[in-house]
Amino acid sequence: MQLVKAQVTAISPLTEFVHKVTLKPDVAVTFEAGHYLQLVLGEKDKRAFSIASRPSLHNELELHIGASGADSYAMQSLEHLRDAHTNTASVTLEVGLGVSQLRIDKQRPIVLLAGGTGFSYVKSMADHLAEINFDQPVLFYWGVKEASALYAKQEMEAWAASRKNFQFIPVVENASDSWSGHTGYVHKAVMKDIVSLEPYCIYMAGRFDMIGIVRDDFINHGAEREHMYADAFAFIK
Repeated sequence: MQLVKAQVTAISPLTEFVHKVTLKPDVAVTFEAGHYLQLVLGEKDKRAFSIASRPSLHNELELHIGASGADSYAMQSLEHLRDAHTNTASVTLEVGLGVSQLRIDKQRPIVLLAGGTGFSYVKSMADHLAEINFDQPVLFYWGVKEASALYAKQEMEAWAASRKNFQFIPVVENASDSWSGHTGYVHKAVMKDIVSLEPYCIYMAGRFDMIGIVRDDFINHGAEREHMYADAFAFIK
């Protein structure tokens, strides 16, 4: 873990409820794809957010913060960042946390699964895998409630087009008649597309209650627990 000060260089809306925050650390930072950072609001008040940027960008950190409700965990964090941005003040970060970072196994294909803003966790991995020319299949599933929440759809379609072994599969739970892609729960789409998950390394991010269900369903669909990764596992039974 690396304790650093950082400037908030930009905050911009991605959707009505999700904001992209760009941070410039005072010193170069080191982390692995899939790590998270903690925004330090106080000695006993630290807020965790996945790092969306790839590890090779040592002088820039990107967060995607989904925030609604004046007193919510995320909204308070966003306001702290906005205040720092307005006043050109620095914020304190603990960078390089987590135990579910990307492991490179050249013999195994990869499933990246995200629900909502869990996207940021697997985006860092996707960009890193492209950068290192990983040649096993990589299937990126992103599940959202409404199609309007797919704020990085074009970016991920471009990522998938960059290499023949990459696929991006958006899944919309409450799809309109105009939606032509996968619908329903994102992990159900994975199990529909893949006969057995036994050969895959699987990385997952989303609500804790969702991840527990996904883990159990995936194991029943052949996935091996030792090749499944989610920081939520530390908090669920």
